[in-house]
Amino acid sequence: MTGEKTSRKNVAVLISGRGSNMECLIRASRVETYPARIVGVIASTPAAAGLERAHREGVPTAINRLAEFTDRPAADAAMTRQLHAWKTDIVCLAGFMRILSADFVDHWHGRLINIHPSLLPRFKGLDTHRRALQAGDAEHGCTVHFVEPELDAGPPILQQSLPVLPHDTPQTLAARVLEIEHRIYPEALAMLARGEIALPPAPTKH
Repeated sequence: MTGEKTSRKNVAVLISGRGSNMECLIRASRVETYPARIVGVIASTPAAAGLERAHREGVPTAINRLAEFTDRPAADAAMTRQLHAWKTDIVCLAGFMRILSADFVDHWHGRLINIHPSLLPRFKGLDTHRRALQAGDAEHGCTVHFVEPELDAGPPILQQSLPVLPHDTPQTLAARVLEIEHRIYPEALAMLARGEIALPPAPTKH
């Protein structure tokens, strides 16, 4: 059966470090049937190793350093301008180690997602693998979720767990969880790009 192709969504990725999840999203987008294309990468620091990865893949990049702006809203407003220049439909956080302003999150409401290395709502914030081990959890994992102004609090899109092994350290657990991240982040992005999931509209401010 023939018909019109569904247009692919333009996706930008925000990083601060090595960008391994970014690279997985780029690789997924190289498949012709994938419903999204990566149109740009923004790093919070020029030292982000993921910038070189993006360059190798031919993806446009930009740097948005908080220190170069008067405050976080100004930095985020500049980031939004860059995202609009790329005609971005969806923004993916991939190890972006900066708290985003409420205005930025509200502007991209329902189009801003993140991957977090824990089974949310457990272990919001940093150092999740050590905290899971200290808590004696039998399972650990990761969550792709919509981003809302409260830290790591948006509704989950996909979540996957693995057993915590007796010999696990924070490093071995992190490596095993990262393998899952690389699988479920492209899947979650595809679901959003195809319109299979959606976040309800934000409440109107008075």
